[in-house]
Amino acid sequence: MSKKNIAGRDLEMQKLQRTLDSGKPEFIAVYGRRRVGKTFLVREFFNDKICFEIVGIHNATTQEHLINFSNSLTEAMDINLPVQTPKSWQDAFTLLKTFLRNKKTKGKKVVFFDELPWLNTPRSGFLKHLENFWNSFGSKQNDLVLIVCGSAASWMIQHIMDSKGGLHNRITGHIRLLPFTLYEIKNYLRMQKIRNLDHYQILLLYMALGGIPYYWSFVQEGLSAAQVIDELIFSKGAELKNEYDHLLGSLFNHSEHHERVLKSLAGKKKGLNRSELLNAIKLSSGGTASNIINELEISGFIESYIPFGKKASDVLYRLSDEFTLFHLFWISPLGKRQAGNSYWLKKQSGPKFSAWSGYCFESICLKHIEQIKYHMRIDKIESTNSPWEYRSTGNSVHEGAQIDMLIDRQDMVINLCELKFCQTEFIISSAYAQELRRKIEVFKNQTQTKKSIFLTLVTTFGLKGNTHSASLNAVGVNMEALFEEIIL
Repeated sequence: MSKKNIAGRDLEMQKLQRTLDSGKPEFIAVYGRRRVGKTFLVREFFNDKICFEIVGIHNATTQEHLINFSNSLTEAMDINLPVQTPKSWQDAFTLLKTFLRNKKTKGKKVVFFDELPWLNTPRSGFLKHLENFWNSFGSKQNDLVLIVCGSAASWMIQHIMDSKGGLHNRITGHIRLLPFTLYEIKNYLRMQKIRNLDHYQILLLYMALGGIPYYWSFVQEGLSAAQVIDELIFSKGAELKNEYDHLLGSLFNHSEHHERVLKSLAGKKKGLNRSELLNAIKLSSGGTASNIINELEISGFIESYIPFGKKASDVLYRLSDEFTLFHLFWISPLGKRQAGNSYWLKKQSGPKFSAWSGYCFESICLKHIEQIKYHMRIDKIESTNSPWEYRSTGNSVHEGAQIDMLIDRQDMVINLCELKFCQTEFIISSAYAQELRRKIEVFKNQTQTKKSIFLTLVTTFGLKGNTHSASLNAVGVNMEALFEEIIL
């Protein structure tokens, strides 16, 4: 094993290690969005313990997959003459059983099916023969670890983890591989010997790339965040220039519906409720709409939340994938036009940059709320987190108000958090101080809370103290909090 090459993923590696240490057969499902590092993790962790591996091919026929299987088995057997292509998946799994029975190894044998959903072509019978392989053979082999992996997260959950068929309750463990946190990205860059980027530069890059390791693998030493973005996305022949075009199509059938959802949410910082979202994409409520929304949420493109004081039926959906938001804000409007030299370097100011950076920073703060609480030393206090919004009506004495994030604590305190991206220390002006007082007043009046309100401003470079911050008892938290290591 070559665990030293794996950045982060400590909990995931502990799970995988337990499969090797157990004295029983193991069936592990690994899922997560495209490029998040699933294949790398499995290959690097198990390394030479993988005795058979097959990778599904996107949009391939059953015959092409069976040829791929015979080639993979030939490689696993380390023979010169190719294994005859099986006529069906039933024959293929029979060959795999024979191979595993004859394979002599020390410790566990690892069998790895990568991009499993692509192997399950219509009318191929793949899934039922995988079920039979495990139920009739694999589950009796105490030295076997079967790893199945897929980027189509909803398919993996429906057909593997929550299977109602032959795999019902058969898996022994699962791993949902999430994008890296900022702390993990920082360590990943160190492993790649990228040392010139400070926290602000890493944050700027994260706002465009998110926590997807594959995207960060192209970062070069000596370039600023803006230069990296120009190189990876906007320059001629850029590695990630067409990434978005392949992203949804490789994960979802009829991905045009999924893209409409993402486009509808891209301009809505606070998100949309279900009816607003369905109206925006011109889709009636029903199973199809529910599946689309569910697939996008499971795959990490959108997230749902219940605003403070609201019911489960008031759930809102917001776009949460940084790379997708960056594409829809900056790349999609270009159409077929070329960005030109240093395109992104020239976009570092103006109202559009302010709108995008504010949206991104807020989203990243919400994803790193546990790091923020740890930094504030309130992580041991039981709490819930959610934004809050009040929309005034004709009879209301108060204007509408919204709060980026509330931390509702069991010690009778609510942290009212404002999340602000800026390129210097944040200064509370007289006008903004007045607006903050109004927000607090509206919140207290509308919620009738008896808890104390602590005002917290989470900003990039912290809060510059002045008379307004002092009068509001405002506490500043800077971006260093987002890079905290959380040990579970």
